[in-house]
Amino acid sequence: MPRSDHISLMAAGELRDALTALGRGDHATAASALMAIDPDSWHAIERRLAALGGPLPELLATLTDQP
Repeated sequence: MPRSDHISLMAAGELRDALTALGRGDHATAASALMAIDPDSWHAIERRLAALGGPLPELLATLTDQP
């Protein structure tokens, strides 16, 4: 069965929280927020990032490399 391209509001909030936590160096909270994202939303997030040209690990690495 094909997956939806829908990202739930909860997943969007969890992704935002993960990126915010990572930006302040709180890796445990970032990991926890990412792990709370439901599988269908996670796949939709991956597809959207791929369409933009990069996976989430590259985005996260970019955030952690900033001063």
